[in-house]
Parts: sequence; C-alpha cells; structure tokens
Amino acid sequence: MADLQSVLRGARTRLSEAGVSSAALDARILVEHFSGTAREDAILRPSLELAGRIVQTIEQAVERRAGGEPVHRIIGEREFFGLPLKLSAETLEPRPDTETLVEAVLPFCRETAAREGECRILDLGTGTGAIALALLSQVPEAHAWGVDVAPGALETAAANAEALGLSGRFAPTLSDWWEKIEGCFHLIVTNPPYISGTEMEALVDEVRRFDPTRALYGGVDGLDAYRKIATGARRHLEKDGLVALEIGWQQGDAVSALFVAEGFEPAGRFRDFGNNERVLLFR
Repeated sequence: MADLQSVLRGARTRLSEAGVSSAALDARILVEHFSGTAREDAILRPSLELAGRIVQTIEQAVERRAGGEPVHRIIGEREFFGLPLKLSAETLEPRPDTETLVEAVLPFCRETAAREGECRILDLGTGTGAIALALLSQVPEAHAWGVDVAPGALETAAANAEALGLSGRFAPTLSDWWEKIEGCFHLIVTNPPYISGTEMEALVDEVRRFDPTRALYGGVDGLDAYRKIATGARRHLEKDGLVALEIGWQQGDAVSALFVAEGFEPAGRFRDFGNNERVLLFR
C-alpha cells in the first residue's frame, strides 16, 4: 500500500524524467482515473491509503505514458463537448478543435429542428461518434446517421451512443463514404482524413504511433476525402441544407474550390482555439 500523495509524487517524477511536457497533469489524470479519487482528495486527504493492486495498475499506466502512449489512450476515453467518449484502436481521439465544427452548425441544427420538427444529420467518418453525439445531446429533435468504413469504430460509436442515452436517435452505418448511403439530410458533417504525405512524416510520435493511419492520411495532397465528399454531397443534401467540414489549417482555399466546382456556395469559415482556420460551411 501507499498513500495518495506519494503515488502522485512518484508518477509526476517518473513522467518528468521521461521528458513528458505535461507530466503533472498527466500524472493527476492517471492517478485519479485508476484510483477512483478526485482532485480535492489530493488536497484534503493526501494520506489516503491506496491498495497495492491499485498502485501497481497506476505504475503500469505511468510506464505506458512514459513510453509515449497518449494519456487518453491509456484510460480509454476522452471528453468532447462535455460528453465522455470511449476510444478504441480504430478511432481518433476527438480533439477540442473539432468542437469548433459543433459550435458552427448548432444554430442551423436548432433552426431546422424548430422549422421542420426534426433535423437529419449525416456524420461521415464518425469515429467515436463525437460530432453526431454532441449535436444530438444539444438538439432533442435531431437524428443522426454515423458513417464509417471501420467496423470497430462503429462499435465504439454505438457503445458511446448507448452510454449517453442517445442510441434511439443514432444509427451506425457501415459504408465507404457514399457507397451505401440513401436519402437526403438537412446537415452533412465530417472530420475526414486530411493529413498529406509530407505532413504524415512530420507527425509527432503520439499521433503517428497511436492514432489509426486510415483516419489521418488524406492522400498525397491531403484532399482525397474532400474530393469524394464533394462529388456525392449534392444528391444527399436537402434543399437549403448545409455541409460542414473540418479542414487542415492551410486547406481552406483548396477545399473551397473543390466544393464551388460542384455547385456549392460558401456559407462560413471558422477558426479554432489556436486561431487556425478549421471549419468550412457550404450550401
């Protein structure tokens, strides 16, 4: 057995020695998750004794982090738009920058639901279900179809929907982009693979080693997925519908040109928390 304070201190020290820049934060996340404690326990109950098996589990998790594995991969979940989402090997970690897309389309989603009595959402490349589930959590009249080519990702998204009480309005759909999609939607959203060949080589180890390549690599120029999305979106979009895409920070003009060539009109450009252009809207 060991007390909470010493376990926290040991975890911070080990991660600092391993060169982890966020050593203090990551140590706290790992210790709290595997011990079932909260932040205030470290202040109010530093001498709290932790069972030997818990200490061993924490030490194993700390070693994984010291070896470069992302902290949220280790605990198996990450929060997105206030929702706890389980991760799996076939899903990306949902990042805070993607919340920009949710914020950008929420007004349209709410207006559509108020006017039509529903809002049908197609989430292409749904992964954990992050974008679709965030929108469903905010708009009770909305229904979403989460599309992915990876069965494991769909299983994860379905499990997340079930855990959040949203499974009745979320339909996991196995399809390679438009291949098996039928009908029209008020809103099409996507965070597709958009990393170019050159950028793949420069990715940090935590992303390159632990995020699924299929969800990252967008072809030599990073635009392959956008070409496929642009060519199919019109026949699956309701009149006055909206398409929203996450993009790489330098891809705005190139992606916009692809959609304008398919007859779309630009409807908005949004920047993320780092002030990088991150989301494009089209009608």
